[in-house]
Amino acid sequence: VPSKLCNRRNKPAPVVFYLSGLTCTEENFIQKSGFQKYANEYGLIVVNPDTSPRNVNIPGEDESYDFGSGAGFYVDATEEPWKKNYRMFSYVTSELIDLVNENFLVVPNKIGIMGHSMGGHGALICALKNPGLYSSVSTFAAISNPINCPWGQKALKGYLGSDESEWKNWDATELVKVYNGIPMEIFLDQGNDDNFLKQSQLLPENLVKASTENDKIQAFLNMRDGYDHSYFYINTFIEEHIKYHAKFLKE
Repeated sequence: VPSKLCNRRNKPAPVVFYLSGLTCTEENFIQKSGFQKYANEYGLIVVNPDTSPRNVNIPGEDESYDFGSGAGFYVDATEEPWKKNYRMFSYVTSELIDLVNENFLVVPNKIGIMGHSMGGHGALICALKNPGLYSSVSTFAAISNPINCPWGQKALKGYLGSDESEWKNWDATELVKVYNGIPMEIFLDQGNDDNFLKQSQLLPENLVKASTENDKIQAFLNMRDGYDHSYFYINTFIEEHIKYHAKFLKE
């Protein structure tokens, strides 16, 4: 919560949700991004949840970095034994918003969402599956087409089953192709020295191509020369993203 609002209890603020990537908890963004200074400056409340349920005692949930604990992929699982607890999409788009609205003085209907890597995928699908819920969307190095990359294929099969047609409902590029909601602008940020980009885990170009064929979506890809996938990269450009969200949320 911006410090300048703490003593002004009648002054509501817009909210930006930040979704983290594989292996992260909520602490990574808090400790490494440097967002606090800029959120305070631009008068935004920033909320960042964990990346999965924790300690639900599902066999195998802690065995790999890219599935289970720390890797909820922001979907609502339909497969056993994950479907009871691994419902991060509903948590982020409904339960968490309600919790924030109940406990903080927020500007109604002024919500932004952003994320990194798996969290970028999460931010994209949350916005695309809920037209009008979010006023602004941005990502750092998002997994933009998970049905066509190893990370996404593993997660979607594990959480949703083997029917690949169902995976499309949780893939940002596929959702852009069929999106028919209110016009949406998407700010995609990407380092060109990102090893995961080179390994075709992220595929932002596929989302951009899909957006050119849907006049309801404007997707802008900002390639950063020499930057990788790390929080050093996020820390460098977080101010630009906070400012971007403020442009939409405070107008």
